[in-house]
Amino acid sequence: MSKTLEDLITRRFQDVTVSEAGHINTAEFLEAAEGVVKLFDILESAAFYPVKTDMTANIKKVREKSLSNPSDPTVYDTLQKIITAEAKEGDRTATQGLLWLKRGLELTAMALKRSLENQKETLSESFTEAYNKTLKQYHGFIVKKMFGVAMLACPDRETFYKKIGGDNEGAHEQLLAWVNALQGLLNELNIFYASGAFDKGL
Repeated sequence: MSKTLEDLITRRFQDVTVSEAGHINTAEFLEAAEGVVKLFDILESAAFYPVKTDMTANIKKVREKSLSNPSDPTVYDTLQKIITAEAKEGDRTATQGLLWLKRGLELTAMALKRSLENQKETLSESFTEAYNKTLKQYHGFIVKKMFGVAMLACPDRETFYKKIGGDNEGAHEQLLAWVNALQGLLNELNIFYASGAFDKGL
């Protein structure tokens, strides 16, 4: 029996708590981000290995920071608190990890949205176009080549959608809602990073 998106994840991006000020709950965001890693796992494609490995490492960096003050769990309970604190501390390990996690999630969100909106487009085309508009600008020559080859190894559309619940309107609507919620969270992070130039030098 094929897995659905709901089977793969323990928290949807739609269920991540965001304050009125746009601050994102750290633990919930990281749990939802792990759903993307699980999505890549079930596809069993080498194409996604570089992105999946990078995301996993960056989730770990942010989580370790969020748990680094057990006497007061509220110190780092939002992503914005972590970024602000590290800007003052000087060690921006989690800020950098979150930045790269954000970029990997932007690639995923854009690729999946393209795939859903352009049903005649292959998955390789969707991910390649998304890579060109997101991660590519931050990569050197060798990494660009590696990702270029990886994106060409994406599974075909039919295999992809069967593995995450089916190539039908209901499954597409569910996936699109998940992607749109993710993009909304990424927009909040982009605004915050830009507000304090928190990505400078990273």
